[in-house]
Amino acid sequence: MKRIKEVLVVEGKSDTERIQRAVDADTIETRGSAISDETLALIDQLAQTRGVIVFTDPDFSGEKIRRIIADEIPEAKHAFLNKHDAVPDTPRGSLGVEHASPQAIREALKEVYTESDTNPEIITKQELIDANLVGSHDAKERRLKLGELLHLGYVNAKQLQRRLRMFGITKAEFNDALSKIDEER
Repeated sequence: MKRIKEVLVVEGKSDTERIQRAVDADTIETRGSAISDETLALIDQLAQTRGVIVFTDPDFSGEKIRRIIADEIPEAKHAFLNKHDAVPDTPRGSLGVEHASPQAIREALKEVYTESDTNPEIITKQELIDANLVGSHDAKERRLKLGELLHLGYVNAKQLQRRLRMFGITKAEFNDALSKIDEER
């Protein structure tokens, strides 16, 4: 089983249990989106000593946690689980890491990004519009597929350009992903 050096930041105990089936890793649990100051301080300390990878659920709460941590700990790394890999077995459950297969978790952890505000803007707003990722009837579906292919998680139209820049997605990576999306049509 592969050992992950960094500490994985997850939402809860069920996430920790599922991750430990997939990889050998330590975790820290936020226990929901209302992250305490103590937990944030601990995540910051771990980021300085071992590094942290934020690996939250692909839903609104997971994105909220990710933003809180990114604002406080910009050197945190990020891994994203695709929504279709986080679907519960029963219709009552919500999306979550705790529903992912060990293989899906390992795949997500292969693609880890560090946010950077210093990356240049490579993909313009007009290119996003031209690619039907913003402002078209199927833009949401195309963004979902793009996020899965580039391991960015789901992003809305406002977040897309920022996340592409922050994770240093190249024009070649972007165009390759668009080609794959267009091939599926």
